[in-house]
Amino acid sequence: EGNPYTWWVGKANEKHYYWGGSGPGIQKCACGIERNCTDPKYYCNCDADYKQWRKDSGMLSYKEHLPVSQVVVGDLDRPGSEAKVSVGPVRCQGDRNYWNAASFVTSSSYLHFSTFQGETSADISFYFKTSASDGVFLENLGNTDFIKLELKSATEVSFSFDVGNGPVEIVVRSPNPLNDDQWHRVNAERNVKQASLQVDQLPLEVRKAPTEGHTRLELYSQLYVGAAGGQRGFLGCIRSLRMNGVTLDLEERAKVTPGVKPGCSGHCTSYGMYCANGGKCVEKYNGYSCDCSKTAYDGPFCIKDVGAFFEEGMWLRYNFHSPGTSVKDLVSRTILSSADPEITAPDLSLSKEELSFSFSTTKSPCVLLYVSSYTPDFMAVLVNPTGNLQIRYNLGGTKEPYNIDIDHRNMANGQPHTVNVTRNGRDIVLQLDHYPPTSYSLPATSDTQFNSPKALFLGKVIEIGKIDQDIYKYNTPGFTGCLSRVQFNQIAPLKAALRPTNASSHVHIQGELVESNCGASPLTIPPMSAATDPWHLDSASADFPYNGQAIGDGVNRNSAIIGGVIAVVIFTILCTLVFLIRYMFRHKGTYHTNEAKGAESAESADAAIMNNDPNFTETIDESKKEWLI
Repeated sequence: EGNPYTWWVGKANEKHYYWGGSGPGIQKCACGIERNCTDPKYYCNCDADYKQWRKDSGMLSYKEHLPVSQVVVGDLDRPGSEAKVSVGPVRCQGDRNYWNAASFVTSSSYLHFSTFQGETSADISFYFKTSASDGVFLENLGNTDFIKLELKSATEVSFSFDVGNGPVEIVVRSPNPLNDDQWHRVNAERNVKQASLQVDQLPLEVRKAPTEGHTRLELYSQLYVGAAGGQRGFLGCIRSLRMNGVTLDLEERAKVTPGVKPGCSGHCTSYGMYCANGGKCVEKYNGYSCDCSKTAYDGPFCIKDVGAFFEEGMWLRYNFHSPGTSVKDLVSRTILSSADPEITAPDLSLSKEELSFSFSTTKSPCVLLYVSSYTPDFMAVLVNPTGNLQIRYNLGGTKEPYNIDIDHRNMANGQPHTVNVTRNGRDIVLQLDHYPPTSYSLPATSDTQFNSPKALFLGKVIEIGKIDQDIYKYNTPGFTGCLSRVQFNQIAPLKAALRPTNASSHVHIQGELVESNCGASPLTIPPMSAATDPWHLDSASADFPYNGQAIGDGVNRNSAIIGGVIAVVIFTILCTLVFLIRYMFRHKGTYHTNEAKGAESAESADAAIMNNDPNFTETIDESKKEWLI
């Protein structure tokens, strides 16, 4: 049924279903690619299920998935089914110097090498990537001569030198930022006739040497890579640094240099998974950060809900265009859908939406969310008078709006609830809390385009023009409760209202919006399905030591009742015994003070005690002891 019994696990702890000779995303072996499998109905020889041994083999060469950390083989729990697996060694090939790299994590860190010998000819090439706007790549000094390569700004790379005729500088300007954390190649050359500089595939910049004057570059200091004296150093990665055909071993030198790390594996490769809820991992040179700007969440890992408490009659409106912007600007900047800046606002339409939020309330009916348009089209999420959730779509083509009613539970119970609605054309998928997603479909006559979306309302609908009759009734007195992490496509209206962003000008609020996480759903983990639970026992095949009748939740109800009764009886008997003992002995207590005889004549209190201590004198008579009950 399309679920393989066998897979292997790669570098990112992900399952892979392709095999040697095939490629990622292709659930085939080499014979399936070459169409010569033992059984033409299958894509692997081993799937033929013959009684003779069959073999699939080949090279796994997609290095982003390597190495292989685990191989799982299933379908063995039946007579005559066997498997043999062998994993060969990882073999690497290529120019190891090409990836010889170092990461500079502080602006004062640098690597030093012996003086660069480039008196009459200098040929320097390397790759860099950074998110910093400036920094020195390398520098070597003489008495007055020098040679230097640096990132002067986010779009400029400079190659400067002096051979005794005065400083010369060549600058390459890029139309796009070079501090985009992507690899860029720099190639600088200098000889007695000319000097040149090229960055990536940008035009080569050339400067002719003077016909007369000095030609020899005389340097005496060490070569510094990543910084220069008194100037801001480079923050980022440099790799494959070649000077006059010699590759400098950056990694080896970085191992013994503070502030520099060998290699250039990004932190996001290892830790990007911690940026949750659609947050984007951003590389830093001493770590990483999560960009939550396109999400409805906040916090360092985009897991903090941004929500608010709505009092009765309060509402929030998010305009899909801000006041004062032209229609052309609106559409070119919108994050709703269209990438065509030439269409006008009334022509803007959505063929799909993604909506997610959580809420809690004790009052019904109410309007949770409403998306209006410049046309009769709308989308609404409501709580009806009985406390049930209703999703309502009106995209045209039908006499009445299309309703999705969730009748199986009361949503106005004061508990947080999560709602996820995804529409793609005619198909709608709704997930409520941690229940399985449910699919619906718009009527065949319904349009599939949400035409000209105008604004998004939370709590109440305040819109000009005709409003659906039921929504009008539910609109009074308004929503009372909490809304949290509201997101419509890439728009987060509550976050825009509570966090100063570029989108804040789109928001209008009636009433006082108080930030609160009271609508946030508690972190719960949905139960693992039987198919994926490795500890799931099939009741038909499981053998239990106890052969009596098993109850679904594992508790014998009769035993629990009997145990409870016994516990109550024992507790009652103990209380009665304590009461009787206190009653019987309430007159038996005697209070006796055995004053220290001769205390008046003793030299000290200690002496008086010793004179009267039972260890030194007679034993106290048993009848004179003090009893405390």
